[in-house]
Amino acid sequence: MKEERVLLDDQAIRRALTRISHEIIERNKGIDDCVLIGIKTRGIYIANRLQSNIQKIEGVDIPVGEVDITLYRDDLSHRNDSLDPELKGTNIPVNIENKKIVLVDDVLYTGRTVRAAMDAVIDLGRPARIQLAEVIDRGHRELPIRPDYVGKNVPTAKNEMIAVHLKETDDRETVTIQQRPT
Repeated sequence: MKEERVLLDDQAIRRALTRISHEIIERNKGIDDCVLIGIKTRGIYIANRLQSNIQKIEGVDIPVGEVDITLYRDDLSHRNDSLDPELKGTNIPVNIENKKIVLVDDVLYTGRTVRAAMDAVIDLGRPARIQLAEVIDRGHRELPIRPDYVGKNVPTAKNEMIAVHLKETDDRETVTIQQRPT
């Protein structure tokens, strides 16, 4: 692997998520009927952090759920010997009918993950609105998807990789960029 460069440290990630939390509250004129839904895997940890921030600001808990997009991917890959897709489970603790859904993920790239997440959510009900919160928007969209809330825009080359490292999954808090191995 080539050398990685840190784009955001733990303090910058915390500030970005605090800003996104305020923006969610402002755009929705509060948090009534809002639900945060993290896209597995890192999106759920980010959604939980947004919930914590919003609770501190508003003094009210906003529901949080998680969505597994495995079966909704158009590029489904098999990660076990039986060739069955590895399912991680969807858990949304409230009815999403007529709710304002904020999908949460770490990196927006082609838009295919978000499209799959929207399909999964819509299969559960008809929300009033779906918004998108991303820690990093790196461009290179293949689908007409644009985030409503962005921690940082990072224009990248296609041969670069962005990685969001969270303490819950990676034992560190950074966003890094590196060249893809050739």
